Amino acid sequence: MSAFSALPGAVTEGDVVLHFGDPIREQRRLIAGTAAAPLGDRAVIEIAGDDRLSWLDSITSQSVARLVAGDSTELLILDPQGRVEHAAGVFEDGSSVWLIADAADAESLATWLQRMVFRSRVTVTARPELDLIGFFSGGDAEAVVRDLALSPNGIQLVWTDPWSAVQLGGYQYSDVERHPSVEYDWRVAIVDADAAASLADRMEDAGMDVAGVLATEALRIAAWRPRWAREVDERSLPHESDWIRSAVHLSKGCYRGQETVAKVHNLGHPPRRLAALHLDGSDDVLPEPGDAVFAADDEVGHVTSVAQHHEDGPIALAILSRRAPIGDLIVRSRGVDVAAAQQVIVPADAGATADIPRLTRLSRRPAGQDPRSA
Repeated sequence: MSAFSALPGAVTEGDVVLHFGDPIREQRRLIAGTAAAPLGDRAVIEIAGDDRLSWLDSITSQSVARLVAGDSTELLILDPQGRVEHAAGVFEDGSSVWLIADAADAESLATWLQRMVFRSRVTVTARPELDLIGFFSGGDAEAVVRDLALSPNGIQLVWTDPWSAVQLGGYQYSDVERHPSVEYDWRVAIVDADAAASLADRMEDAGMDVAGVLATEALRIAAWRPRWAREVDERSLPHESDWIRSAVHLSKGCYRGQETVAKVHNLGHPPRRLAALHLDGSDDVLPEPGDAVFAADDEVGHVTSVAQHHEDGPIALAILSRRAPIGDLIVRSRGVDVAAAQQVIVPADAGATADIPRLTRLSRRPAGQDPRSA
């Protein structure tokens, strides 16, 4: 059990600390840089070997072949139809690649990677004994957590979430003047169990806060940041949640699912789209992931993530049909209809970015004209 579970006020669910008594305050302290959060809902995979970068580059959506020590990015693993199967943060320390994945996905991701090694000089090892600590950069918590991060090859294992900006080779569908991810300076440190226990004590002694995953999730949702455990199902394409901005390199070499990624981006539209919902809290009903979303009497999607935000109140992310109307919606939760103001993240016309010349169709020539004279 995590050392943080024994701290005063800790409310847990399995190995995950949900909060320490006040999720709203914990959000504010995280943003201020004076709190850190144990991430019991994530897990670590280590990939070592001389071929690790070129091998990962060949089987994932991200261009990682030229990463150098200290670089962070993220990747997706797609099926042959371009649907998301796995997702992970990526950190290169010069000798190993460290993947940070949702705990529910980590075992199957590691198994799939091990099956793909073949003759490559690569070893894939799940590291369940390691802990993950999340924090925002620029505050006192960063200094404390970084000091305890593992550095087996001389580089501290601290992953920088790339979501705060469109990455090289990526593309943003969201059409907003200021994307909410701009201030999402999220970091995740990899530590061992002794360091995690030490951190819990040091944070308490220094008068700094610890935060639970309810707080980290609220800030993620407010930043429109997709997550495998929430926004991904058996139909998910990376375009639908604007994940191309940080996890897909559109001009890299071949990988499984690339044809669909290129086709939807250049010629078509994703069939669904991610939206942010600002929920009416007057009925004191907070919807749950999976709750249906309606436009009038028509079901148009479902909630994927939901939280109480320290400024915005109840908020959610939802996957909607591309043809869902732009405007107010209803979330039906436990027999109660909750009004939801929609903010478009992925527009209905996302994709089809290529400038392809339109050719005159032969059927449009004037009636009676000899085709040989056209």
